[in-house]
Amino acid sequence: MKKSDLKYIDFWNERYQDLNFAYGKEPNLFFKKELQKLKIGSILLPADGEGRNGVYASKLGWDVTATDLSIEGKSKALKLANEFDTNLKYVVGDIQDLEFPKESFDAIGLIYAHFTAWKISAIHQKLVTLLKSGGYIIFEAFSENHLKYQADNPKIGGPKDINMLFSLEQIQQDFTGFEIQTLEEKDVFLNEGNSHNGKGSVIRFIGKKL
Repeated sequence: MKKSDLKYIDFWNERYQDLNFAYGKEPNLFFKKELQKLKIGSILLPADGEGRNGVYASKLGWDVTATDLSIEGKSKALKLANEFDTNLKYVVGDIQDLEFPKESFDAIGLIYAHFTAWKISAIHQKLVTLLKSGGYIIFEAFSENHLKYQADNPKIGGPKDINMLFSLEQIQQDFTGFEIQTLEEKDVFLNEGNSHNGKGSVIRFIGKKL
């Protein structure tokens, strides 16, 4: 594991050690809206952090597998699941190294899953192999144009490295073989805990695997 990866793990463990939930306990609004449209099944949530999205999916009846680099994130997620009287499987590790059966998930949620820059496309391509034919990707993350909003308002959060941010072209390249139902860059106002507050620029993608 690279030193940069270890620093990344330390960063997230430190953030999630706080008693407060960094991004709140409620699910991301785009994820919530889009998940409600799908038939309940199995869902994978890489980079699920403190579990707000995984716990929400579990409450709806989804069979949830969440992953993250942070052991502190897992601890918070399991506490949140207990608070809402539900449960989820949570695996700590690098999604690039974790093994799951191919075509085993009905949906994958990528909500602010800003992986280390050099891993992003490889991770996306691996995730495609884990999704069943007819399965869905729900994606929302900061765009390359987000940096200007972050400079004006650090409370909006997000990576400061443009190589960890997204463009419409990258999503099209990484998720070939999908029926695109939504693909847009949009300015949004976020109110998610203490770490996503204010106006930012995001990429949103809903794709159905052909």
